[in-house]
Amino acid sequence: MKNLSTSIFLLLALLLAAASLEARLQSCNPSGKIRGINPPPGQCNRENDSDCCKVGELYTTYKCSPPVSGSTKAVLTINSFQKGGDGGGPSECDNKYHSDDTPVVALSTGWYSGGSRCLNNIKISGNGKSVIAMVVDECDSTMGCDEDHDYQPPCPNNIVDASKAVWKALGVSEDNWGDLDITWSDA
Repeated sequence: MKNLSTSIFLLLALLLAAASLEARLQSCNPSGKIRGINPPPGQCNRENDSDCCKVGELYTTYKCSPPVSGSTKAVLTINSFQKGGDGGGPSECDNKYHSDDTPVVALSTGWYSGGSRCLNNIKISGNGKSVIAMVVDECDSTMGCDEDHDYQPPCPNNIVDASKAVWKALGVSEDNWGDLDITWSDA
């Protein structure tokens, strides 16, 4: 009888875990697709190994991001917020460019939340270190593959797109800049 009780308990625990995972996944479903076009010559900035849209490829779009917690899981990517950098135009929050030596970030559309985090600080933890960075831009998860987005694909919904200063503060060697699993929270 004890083995049957244990088996039922484990089965219920697995069902609960599966339901919880399903609920988290459903909290942010894709909102659509964008078909890639061929960027005009020289129009897709490849700085920091940025991707350029590919003709005919479908790119997933999101209007949301996973729920924010005290330790939100995300992927850190690299972006230049300087004039002429791969970030494109001036930052959305203040219509300014920012030095690569300043710890600033762009958040995926859902986390950017219509600009509600603009010019606020977030705490980023990764590689055994933490850094405070200011939100200055949106990493657009709803659109891409056009002139406004430097002919780059839409941003995934779990991105903290950071300046070189953030990567340096986290102690990541330049050879490993690109994608890093991190956590972040409002500071």
